[in-house]
Amino acid sequence: MVKRLAIVGTGLIGASVGLAAWRAGVESVVGWDPDPQHLALAAGRKALEPRDDLAAVLEGAELAVVAAPVTELPAQVRETLAASGDGTTVTDVGSTKGAVCAAAADDPRFIGGHPICGSEARGPERASAELFQGATWFLTPVATTEPERYAALHGFVSALGATPVAVDPESHDRLVAITSHLPHALANLLLNHAGAERVEGHEPLAAAGGSLRDMTRVAGANPRIWVDIFLENRDALAAALAEHRRRVEQLEGALAAGDAGFLARWIGEAAGNRRRLLATAYDDPSDLHRLRVHIPDRPGVLAGITQALGAARVNIADFDLQHLSTERGGTLTILVAGDAESARAEELLESQGYGVVRGPVLDE
Repeated sequence: MVKRLAIVGTGLIGASVGLAAWRAGVESVVGWDPDPQHLALAAGRKALEPRDDLAAVLEGAELAVVAAPVTELPAQVRETLAASGDGTTVTDVGSTKGAVCAAAADDPRFIGGHPICGSEARGPERASAELFQGATWFLTPVATTEPERYAALHGFVSALGATPVAVDPESHDRLVAITSHLPHALANLLLNHAGAERVEGHEPLAAAGGSLRDMTRVAGANPRIWVDIFLENRDALAAALAEHRRRVEQLEGALAAGDAGFLARWIGEAAGNRRRLLATAYDDPSDLHRLRVHIPDRPGVLAGITQALGAARVNIADFDLQHLSTERGGTLTILVAGDAESARAEELLESQGYGVVRGPVLDE
């Protein structure tokens, strides 16, 4: 287990690594950031012990985690490698891997990394030791990577609560282009499309329901971060957009031809893929039932519902709240495993005066 950790860059991810490392039993966690305010905030959160410069933070470190913006990572990683000794393994937490791994390709002490722990929050003041719990953490060892260094980094990531997964840098960037960068791009496209339209004097955003909200949760994310991510991974993102365009053209063709068979197969394929996606989070997605409950916008309502279900020993597998307005309240969606358990939850909530609509999450 790593005993002496250095953190270079003390924003949300860097400070969270520090908090999680203390919790995991790392003996020494020191940090440095070119932004003195970030460093002071991280130290104030007791995420790390601050150091004055890069050389000081790397002194005696077994592992250095570089948590800089993606466009700055190649240079910062090279500086970190140059300022550290042979006993220091260097990794990063950037969301693209091609450029940073290429920049450090001649130094076997570097192993790229990327924790998949999306958060709309930013800054060390929002850091959490729980951020990596259960998260996938990609590692990008190459042919020259020393097994002992990889094993130590693998163990460190596991100790933070994450699941390390090895992948080569190019495959990593193609993978995140499909699963992260393309969804962010499409969320912006959808919301900008709806925001720019008027239909016979009606504004689509004012009439939007849950579908548009669900599809655009990540739209408008911090441009200081996402402009860099889009440009750093432009080739893989462009390829993903091209494939997406091909599939949109297929759909357009089916609509023009009135091809109901294609549409049915297309929806069925999506249903199967959604089942596979849910299976990564739930033991048996086919056993999940959804309860939709309209609730008023009033203090204590949500707590009352969850406490009542907890007292009845009904386990909430997941939940979501869509707020409509202060006057109209919102729709609470609760997922419960098992038909009998969901029926019991429905009966309990209806006995408290709520209207409940219950049904399976996956249509058979």
